[in-house]
This record gives sequence, C-alpha cells and structure tokens, in this order.
Amino acid sequence: MQTRETDLKYFYELIRELLRVSGGYCRLSSASGRDNWPERGLYFFFEGGERRRGSGTGDRVVRVGTHALTAGSRATLWNRLSQHRGSFTSRGGNHRGSIFRLLVGKALIKRERLSCPTWGTLGGSAPKDVRAVELSMEQRVSAEIGAMPMLCLGVDDAPGPGSDRGRIEQGSIALLSEFGKPALDPASPKWLGHDCDRLKVRQSGLWNNRHVDETYDPTFLDVMAHWVKKQGGKR
Repeated sequence: MQTRETDLKYFYELIRELLRVSGGYCRLSSASGRDNWPERGLYFFFEGGERRRGSGTGDRVVRVGTHALTAGSRATLWNRLSQHRGSFTSRGGNHRGSIFRLLVGKALIKRERLSCPTWGTLGGSAPKDVRAVELSMEQRVSAEIGAMPMLCLGVDDAPGPGSDRGRIEQGSIALLSEFGKPALDPASPKWLGHDCDRLKVRQSGLWNNRHVDETYDPTFLDVMAHWVKKQGGKR
C-alpha cells in the first residue's frame, strides 16, 4: 500500500543514490562558479543535527529549490546557488535576493538576540548605507548556509512551470513538509527554523515557504528517479 511513509522512504532512497553518484556532499562555503555545476537542476540542503526519524535513518532534507521556472529564463543553477551563498570576497550577501537568506537571518536574529531592524524591509533593494550596516548580519547568514551539506541534481529540461524541475521541486517540498500532517520526520528540538517568524517554516520543518501546504503527486518520484539514474550514468 502506497502511503506518505513509503513515498518518503523511496524519496530518501533516491537521495542516497544521488549522494553516491555525486561522490558526497558539497558546501557553498567552498563552492564557486568554476565547479562542475549542471546548467539546470535542483538542490537539496541538509543541516547539522537534523536527522530522519519516522521514515528511516540518515540526514533530513531541510530545503529544496530550483530556478528558471519562467518560460524563456536563462538563469542557471549556479546563478541561484550563488545568491544563497553570497559574496565570496566580503562573505556578505543580499537577503533581498534570496528568500533562503531572509528566512535564516530572521531565525538567527531571534535566537541570538541580534539587532538588524532593516532585515527584510525596503522591498527588493536597499541604499548602500543600509547594506553596509547589514553586512555583519549577511556574513552571519553566509556562514550558516555555507556550512550546510548540499546535493545537486541535474535536470536539463526547458525552463517553465511545467518542467520536470518544477514537478520535482513541488512534489519534494509537499512530501517532506510536516505542515498540517502527522509528523514523520519532524525537525529536532534544536532546529534553527523553530525561531523563524514564518509559521510555514516552523510547522513544515523546512526552509521553504512555498508548496509546504500543498498535496503532492507521487509520480514526481519516478521523474526524479529518471534524472538520478541519468546523472549516475554520466560518471
């Protein structure tokens, strides 16, 4: 009988195979655009201390993402990852261009009782003097995200909301999310996300705000399996 638990187990079997064919995790703290990134694909972040419980053993995925879901988009996987990583030289970044950075920053500010009144304000851009004041906070976020183990799955299909990348992203997030469901792989009591101001982050156990309250179509797992197998065939 197919259940969410069996689907989670299959998902993590695919993650285990992706880890094997990738040769291990990578980390954004030491990554650059010169690395051998797929042109298009998805990323899966993990986090120290976050382990599976109900679906088996091993590391728990804490964020899933992709890029170029607008038809005609030329954005690459590294374009998106570099926004999450931030600047290699200043070790800062721009949380207004990365929801991942924004959410992690919100949680750090609360947990560590930091002061950054402009964090998450001023829309998509901020004056130079504001960014200068925010630099130390951006550096703290870069360190947090940069330390997280990560895997990438190459999915080289055309940009668009109906792409395989879009299906895998939506399906993975909806499957992994604990939002409004009996918990199978809940976040640990010490997970940083508990201090985020977004209800969907806290209750889903993911650094995602979209798709966490949606249902999933289990056929996305077969699509994901196809691309994991294809990535393994390239080694």
